[in-house]
Amino acid sequence: MPGSARPYHVVLACFLGWTIDAFDFFIMIFVIGDIAREFDTSIATMSWAITLTLALRVVGSLLFGRLADRYGRRPALIANILIFSLLEVLSGFAPTLTIFLILRALYGIAMGGEWGVGASLTMESIPQNWRGFVSGILQSGYSFGYLLAALLYGVGFGTLGWRGMFIVAMVPALLVLYVRRAVPESPDWQRQQAKTETEATGRASFAASFGRHWRLYLYAIVLLTAAATFSHGTQDLYPVFLRQQHGLSVHQVSMIAVIFNIGAILGCLSGGALSQAIGRRRELALATLAAIVLMPFWAEASSPVMLAATAFLMQFLVQCTFGVMPAHLNEISPADVRATFPGFTYQFGNMLAAGNATIQAVLAAHFGGDYGLGLGLVAGFGAVVFCLLAFFGVEARSVVMDGTELDGPGNAGPDYGLRVGRPSMG
Repeated sequence: MPGSARPYHVVLACFLGWTIDAFDFFIMIFVIGDIAREFDTSIATMSWAITLTLALRVVGSLLFGRLADRYGRRPALIANILIFSLLEVLSGFAPTLTIFLILRALYGIAMGGEWGVGASLTMESIPQNWRGFVSGILQSGYSFGYLLAALLYGVGFGTLGWRGMFIVAMVPALLVLYVRRAVPESPDWQRQQAKTETEATGRASFAASFGRHWRLYLYAIVLLTAAATFSHGTQDLYPVFLRQQHGLSVHQVSMIAVIFNIGAILGCLSGGALSQAIGRRRELALATLAAIVLMPFWAEASSPVMLAATAFLMQFLVQCTFGVMPAHLNEISPADVRATFPGFTYQFGNMLAAGNATIQAVLAAHFGGDYGLGLGLVAGFGAVVFCLLAFFGVEARSVVMDGTELDGPGNAGPDYGLRVGRPSMG
């Protein structure tokens, strides 16, 4: 890797892109009750805004991923940030519930593109031995965005209201100026582009890639569905759990959210670094097992101190698993669709798990308003399935990402025969 600071610019820009994306998404989580009251509907009905956003992220991952594979990671990232920021702002001006839901659905498409494009640009631009730790840094942007949304909610909600919180989201979109000035294109994409032009061959279509590596795609999609059920099951309705079931104030909810997002950030960094030492599969299984043990205490906590402590530990463990994902999915990806495969499988999993919030709200209502039980049942199920799939799955920790995998074992590698349950390549 050249001695320039360019890899650092790439890591910082993609971290900030995912931070802004998550910040925009989690604003909705904090104000869902207030929006429901303004539009005179229930929280369960309003949760469809979350469901639509999560469900349509897969469309964005495929759209922006194919654009990034065809035209480059950098221009796709710039367009993506501008589009999802604009849609977030427009959400603050929605006059009716129907228009609001449409805007959140469109926002989901835009949101779905950032993670895959940013992750591929980052992983292709850094040395192999950086991947675990940088993967944790990149994924921690999600928790950092959640933390910023919590701070804005605690400090600015009384002044801005829910509409103002959405409108403020335009400010971070200035990140595109930094991306345009300081972030270079992926060297791996440039090598692949030169190769296809020299040999007068086109890039593989998505259908051709899926046909060739269908077992790998299906495995990753099921893995990420379980991961999203586990992760979103502990996050999306947690502020509602705190306010509705425990009657905490806006400032108390904000403070607990700040605390558990600090845990999440530390979990991303720890999980990514640990996976570089012991392997992706082992780290995923270890962190998830610990979360399963914690789950009953987390769901049944009642005092503010215990709520904050168990939430901190839970999000530390949840993000120990997600801190591995940028590296893990890029490593097992076929090289010629690396901007598409990680984002598509990641967001397809989110789509299949998109009903989490609605299911949890319905379960809570069924159990007499016990959100803790509703959250615990859904998140616990996802955690158990994810732990088994991760441990008996595959990894490719040592795969090369310098363009050479197009010619040699690296491209045969991403399919790996997908002998689930066999030793990993990492």
